[in-house]
Amino acid sequence: MKCIIDNQVVLTRAPEGPLATHINSFAESVREQGYATKSIHRKVMLATCFSRWLKQQGVRLRGITSDHTARYLQYRGQQLRPHPGDAAALRHLIDFLRHNGLIPTKEAPNPRLTPAKQCAQGYEQYLRETRALANATVINYMPFIREFLKRGFGNGRVTLSRLRACDVVRFVQREAARLHLKRAKLMTSALRSFLQYARFRGEVTLDLAAAVPVVANWSMPSIPRAISEDQIRQLLASIDRCTTIGLRDYAILLLLARLGLRSGEVAFLELGDIDWNVGLLRVRGKSGQRNELPLLAEVGKAIAAYLRHGRPDSSSRRVFLRTKAPIRGFKGASGVGSIVRHSLQRAGVEAPTYGAHQFRHGLATQMLRQGASLAEIGEVLGHRHWQTTKIYTKVDIKALRTLALPWPGGAR
Repeated sequence: MKCIIDNQVVLTRAPEGPLATHINSFAESVREQGYATKSIHRKVMLATCFSRWLKQQGVRLRGITSDHTARYLQYRGQQLRPHPGDAAALRHLIDFLRHNGLIPTKEAPNPRLTPAKQCAQGYEQYLRETRALANATVINYMPFIREFLKRGFGNGRVTLSRLRACDVVRFVQREAARLHLKRAKLMTSALRSFLQYARFRGEVTLDLAAAVPVVANWSMPSIPRAISEDQIRQLLASIDRCTTIGLRDYAILLLLARLGLRSGEVAFLELGDIDWNVGLLRVRGKSGQRNELPLLAEVGKAIAAYLRHGRPDSSSRRVFLRTKAPIRGFKGASGVGSIVRHSLQRAGVEAPTYGAHQFRHGLATQMLRQGASLAEIGEVLGHRHWQTTKIYTKVDIKALRTLALPWPGGAR
């Protein structure tokens, strides 16, 4: 007797086993994520066969684990030719069951942490919950702190009150010698932050943060690599806005070029962040700060075109979505960076880099040449400190030449 699942998958017989009553819901979930009909059919058929095997093994719904999928794939491989997507399809099924509370959530083993790791874990929690630092900052800081604690205390008890300035200086001198300049400066920032945290907790009475050596570095050693206005025009003109992908990529590139957003700010932009009535865009910047920017007519028109004619149907609140299943927002800034890289390569634009940050530099350079102050540029780019914006005083080469003194004895 035939059985139809989600009005599109036809089974030769009704599902059996502990998953029988959930096969239809699974099929609906897969369809909503934007998978093609062929993929939906494959996943449903595999789930049905897996459920029948579970029944034969006497496994109930709440007893299903990832180990059962491995055993089933081994059993299936003895009967049929293995399909390369079977393991991923069953992982998708297990994720669906866990997400809906049908089977217990997998609990990661809780290994015994050394005192140094416990201390580092407490500091990480402080950065995330008390300081509310950006995830990227926390990820960059933690390896240095783990190494500092490991060097200082090994696997023994962590007694921060025993630390002295010479311990801090010795660690920085040893580590800085093997690190790139930027990584060395990041290490000293992380170390100062940790030592301030230790003093805040009362575990250290001395101001050891002041003992962290400064990594020697020339102020603003390089000129920001900015994409030019002509290159931006060439890039935007190359986008095919007759396709759904083109509509999305065009809107993303305009946000980068006209508003100077960071790639992460574009990736995590949500529908509720756009106020169409007053023409404002609310952006989540670094450290969770929120900035309000004017929604330029050109940018608003591009986003509206994508939302109306290019954005797939989805329950996600993200503005920009992937075009391949599962249909959802980008995991992070790398998704936007990939769009920039491929767009530049496809257009044949010889930009300074293939990254998204050059658009921020390009906007700042353009504003400076049009007479904007550094304060105005910093406000648009969402800089928290004026020193960050100061680097753009070097980009207007023509203006700087007028300040140059003549070479003694004539021009050379």
